[in-house]
Amino acid sequence: MEVLPELYSIFQGEVAAVTEYGAFIKIPGCRKQGLVHRTHMSSCRVDKPSEIVDVGDKVWVKLIGKEVKDDKLKLSLSMKVVNQGTGKDLDPNNVSLDQDERRRRTFRDYTSQKITLEAVLNTVCKKCGCKGHFAKECYVQPGGTKYSLIPEEEEEEVAAAGHERQKKTSLTDELSKKRKK
Repeated sequence: MEVLPELYSIFQGEVAAVTEYGAFIKIPGCRKQGLVHRTHMSSCRVDKPSEIVDVGDKVWVKLIGKEVKDDKLKLSLSMKVVNQGTGKDLDPNNVSLDQDERRRRTFRDYTSQKITLEAVLNTVCKKCGCKGHFAKECYVQPGGTKYSLIPEEEEEEVAAAGHERQKKTSLTDELSKKRKK
């Protein structure tokens, strides 16, 4: 069996192939290749790995991961944690690698989920006079800004219709008073 470099070791390899998602690097001393994903090519954003490396280039890489998947060994490499001029390790304690891994694990896409309010209190605060909360939950400072819930469209339409009815009734009351005189 071939001797593979140890995890977090640095070596210089040759670019074997460049794809849209990264570059495959030949590991010296064995027939294996490892992948430098485009996110690990540079500390800056890389959209096209072919703009960074070409087939046959010699690059310094750090072995950052070994994974066995479907009876195949997959090796993950990084160029951004190694100085490409000298081969010096820029992340000797693997801190940035841990941070990248944590960021990747905790990200969740909530854009497709709607936020719905379950229940709104039909109350008026005694402290600020706004609807939707109790005085003990009020955060208004003396002389501060008052906030209230935004009425929903249906409530606005009902309120507008009620306001128009009040205007009509007040007009009819005025007309009837004038007629009586």
